[in-house]
Amino acid sequence: MREVPSQPQLDAAVAYDTLFVPALFGPWAPRVAEAAHTGPGDRALDVACGTGVLARSLFARAGTSGVVDGLDPDPGMLAVAALSAPAITWQQGVAEALPYPDQSFDVVASQFGLMFFANRATAVAEMVRVLAPGGRLAVAVWGPLESSPGYRDEVALLERTAGKQAADAVRVPFLLGDRQTLAATFTGAGVAALRITTQQGNARFPSVRTMVEADLRGWLPVMGVALTETQIAGILQEAESALGAYADETGAVTFPVTAHIVTATRP
Repeated sequence: MREVPSQPQLDAAVAYDTLFVPALFGPWAPRVAEAAHTGPGDRALDVACGTGVLARSLFARAGTSGVVDGLDPDPGMLAVAALSAPAITWQQGVAEALPYPDQSFDVVASQFGLMFFANRATAVAEMVRVLAPGGRLAVAVWGPLESSPGYRDEVALLERTAGKQAADAVRVPFLLGDRQTLAATFTGAGVAALRITTQQGNARFPSVRTMVEADLRGWLPVMGVALTETQIAGILQEAESALGAYADETGAVTFPVTAHIVTATRP
């Protein structure tokens, strides 16, 4: 049973799907689905599915003989996801208490959600619990901030213009960039063949302003940081020079990003 999303939740999900999925998340979904060795007939689960980009990649590989579920706590995200892929089952819930019986899936995958879970160890244990013996786990997180220079420079800009709290809010997605810290998250989960691979991709935004304003008006308030309109205007003006090196002649912004993909199996 899913909640009916409010209009602000729907609006936020549409904005996320329109901007962040093509700019950041979309290109990684096929990589994560492949890392899980998803194949025809598989029962697959996407944990923290957002608007469903990874779930759709899992479905493309599992085919009509497979079954794919997407789980997310946000009803707005699930409503947008359901519009794009009605053949997938969209379920509201949290990673720390997956609403599925033991051994329900052949594949459990998650991309760019683990760093935000309230209890990461519990979430990993839950993902393993719902895997069948021999089932495959694939979890992607962002690499270190230093390997995503556009965000590194945005953090430096915010530190200078808005303070440490604002800068730290943009650091949060990179909290598991250290491979040892990431590996420790899976310690005690009872998995086999644990492996971490680091891959490079690119972030692409329509403009410097689009990239930075999305964080100032969208992400920072989620993290409890509220800026005044005067502050936002000043930061956006400075951002043009601080991040201008990543813009091409059309104004579009591209810079490298790295991600770690953790794979493992349930014995």
